[in-house]
Amino acid sequence: LLHRALAAVVLVLVIWTARRVRQELEAPLPRRLAGLAVLLVLVQVGLGAANVWSRLSAFFVVPHLAVGAALVGIVVWLYLAVRRESIRVATPGTPTLQAGSVPPSRRDTFRAYVALTKPRIIELLLVTTVPTMVLAQRGIPSIWLIAAVMLGGTLAAGGANAINMYVDRDIDEVMRRTRNRPLPRHSVSPPRALAFGIGLSVISFAWLWVTVNLLSALLASSAIAFYVFVYTLWLKRTTPQNIVIGGAAGSAPVLVAWASVTGTVEIPALVLFAIVFYWTPPHFWALALRYQGDYAAANVPMLPVVRGDAETARQILLYSLVLVAVSLLLFPAARMGLIYLVTAVVLGVAFVWYAARVVRDGATGLAAIRLFRYSIGYLTLLFAAVAVDSLVRLPG
Repeated sequence: LLHRALAAVVLVLVIWTARRVRQELEAPLPRRLAGLAVLLVLVQVGLGAANVWSRLSAFFVVPHLAVGAALVGIVVWLYLAVRRESIRVATPGTPTLQAGSVPPSRRDTFRAYVALTKPRIIELLLVTTVPTMVLAQRGIPSIWLIAAVMLGGTLAAGGANAINMYVDRDIDEVMRRTRNRPLPRHSVSPPRALAFGIGLSVISFAWLWVTVNLLSALLASSAIAFYVFVYTLWLKRTTPQNIVIGGAAGSAPVLVAWASVTGTVEIPALVLFAIVFYWTPPHFWALALRYQGDYAAANVPMLPVVRGDAETARQILLYSLVLVAVSLLLFPAARMGLIYLVTAVVLGVAFVWYAARVVRDGATGLAAIRLFRYSIGYLTLLFAAVAVDSLVRLPG
């Protein structure tokens, strides 16, 4: 009964929103999206009734969930389109091709869409996936399951990153580090970039649900929502703690990986989540020290901009110490062996040494970038040790 009442509330809100959009905006995209949202919510109500009549037949349950996911995506797109339209007059429009200029080739367009997914970040996220699955299985999971989780994780991360680029395109145009991304270069139009991101996100949910399990799909979708709504739309532009809290989204792949094997989220998975969570601030703040001028120009309150180099270096060292302590918790929590323990200690000592160098050298760009580069190798080698230890099983 509560489900039906909430469905009625959603129906009323969607229709009311569509009416307001059509009354107050002349832009065609928001008006089309509003109309599509009304159509989807009506279809959703019909499918819900069919579920009741058919006693939850799979013939109606699957489309009901798929249309629900599509409705969420369209409403998010509508929100972003209305938000963009409200400041359209104050921002320059997308330039058109000049006379005699050469339109981008299909290859260039394909590369632009791939760049929207931030492939280098995806690679870093997936580094944690397979070792987590090996630990959960205490062996090698099926190749099909690994491939399914890797593809689903790639789609989810790529969709979130594409939406992030759509929202942050004004920032990316200002920052030297990001001004060559597809949207600042106008290689892809903003509406298409947003549609691409939402499409990948919806496909990732459906793929993980069908090929893995519902829990993995829900965890991946929750990470997308957290990254877009909590980090990108809220924290990034409002607080210097943005990357600390927002790091939860980048930590989610280990939960997805663990759930794909076990169907649950257990203590070892939470410890792995915490490792990535506490790794993120020193990793990202080291990069922010190098590019703090860009963040200042874009009015993004990164810690170096708001608190200065010395405080940022101190926070990097503190989080590095916590990271090492948390990494050692996995030894008892997951009954790891000597391979993992020795690796975690050696890598952790080196991490703290690099962080101390940032403090000692006054947060110079060179010390910070060395820590940033080492942090990537740290995460890769630590999770490789998780996998090797799980397979070799030397006693601790």
